[in-house]
Amino acid sequence: MTSTLRPHALSPPSRWVDRFAPLIPAGGPVLDVACGAGRHLRLFARRGHPVTGIDLDLRGVADMEGAPDVTLLGADLENGAPWPLPPDRRFAGIVVTNYLYRPLLPALLDALAPGGVLLYETFALGNARFGRPSSPAFLLRNGELLDLVRGRLQVVAYEHGEVASPKAAVMQRICAVNDLAPGAGLDGDPEPRPLPAA
Repeated sequence: MTSTLRPHALSPPSRWVDRFAPLIPAGGPVLDVACGAGRHLRLFARRGHPVTGIDLDLRGVADMEGAPDVTLLGADLENGAPWPLPPDRRFAGIVVTNYLYRPLLPALLDALAPGGVLLYETFALGNARFGRPSSPAFLLRNGELLDLVRGRLQVVAYEHGEVASPKAAVMQRICAVNDLAPGAGLDGDPEPRPLPAA
């Protein structure tokens, strides 16, 4: 299928997502929440994963409609709307970047298959000095992603701090695997620290 989007119009995949993509079990289904123009849908489709993208506006991925192993769901994830997937649907990988709607977080963890990988990266408190988003409603609190996965997922990597690329921002990122035995906890909680320059 020929893309109707010019390659230069697409942002490259997040370095964080690209770095940990190989941890997602080969051929396992991947969910991209608030998929936008589909940079991560495209990454995982190229890696041989069936992909599902959810977004309110699917125009950015219209060229992927009907492609094999691609499912696109136009859905309002906010405003009290129900989770748009069946409650028993599980994914080997779940990707969320530059998006935060706290009421969805429990549903994301529930949708992660045993052995599945959560890759989450978005803006954190302190980002207001760099521009948008600036509202605390859209900014992760210190250690919030660690709190989210504590006792449920094993943290592989976590970062929290200022970045210069692709633009100056305060970001929080986590890669965590659904392989903890019930009731297990983390060995320790890493402290937020400045991120290396890109």
